[in-house]
Amino acid sequence: MELPATDRMEKVINCFKKSPDAVARLICFPWAGGGSIHYARWGNVLSSSIEVFAVKLPGRESRAKEPFFQNMQQVVDEVISVLLPLLKEKPFALFGHSFGAFTSFAVADALKRLHNLEPVHIFLSGASAPYSETRIKAPKRSDLSDDDFLKWLISIGGTPPELLANPEVLKLFLPALKADLHIVENYRCNEPDIPFLSCAVTCFDGKDDIPHDLQAWKSVTSGDFTVRMLDGSHFYLKESGNEKIILDYVTKQDLWLYVQPPLC
Repeated sequence: MELPATDRMEKVINCFKKSPDAVARLICFPWAGGGSIHYARWGNVLSSSIEVFAVKLPGRESRAKEPFFQNMQQVVDEVISVLLPLLKEKPFALFGHSFGAFTSFAVADALKRLHNLEPVHIFLSGASAPYSETRIKAPKRSDLSDDDFLKWLISIGGTPPELLANPEVLKLFLPALKADLHIVENYRCNEPDIPFLSCAVTCFDGKDDIPHDLQAWKSVTSGDFTVRMLDGSHFYLKESGNEKIILDYVTKQDLWLYVQPPLC
């Protein structure tokens, strides 16, 4: 039996601060193995005119008992089925880090192709474009043994030491991370022959992370394209100083011009 629309929304979207009168929305997609709370907090920081929706995926948080998604199409189908009526209401932007950058792109692609809808801005962080040579040639991690996978996880940083030191917590965390990486590693798409979007695209990345082909993202849009490099490695955005830079940048973009009061 299908859940009522409100219940489906609560299941898939974490919104710390509901703002029905908000003029625009920021839809945020988690990194691999991640939850929704990091982004949902942004709703308490940004203006009440900006409503923040943080996507919750199966297999974690309140959805811990649900099976993980197996492919990108499942992510796209669920997010769009829940959000489509709301995305038609008012301007929206997308933000995604790492795995979340891929899901942001896949959702934007489907919205444009199937519903002729597009965001007013996409913020992509810590990832090469999915069709770039850098991404295609990247080593696959989801099939590694738990020991080797853990070594790799420690090498990229960003995982709390207390989590890495707790075998019971790791048993819960690693399957979600591997499931998301499996999706990304098996996601295939062609580089657009012509840009299919006209919105602005901004790429963020950590200066000390492995090199990502950020310029390849330029192919998706005919709009403004910007790259911002910040101090730190793969999870640079978890550092409070960088988070402030990101949120300040996001709030200053054209999307939020909609929330300014009219001049008298």
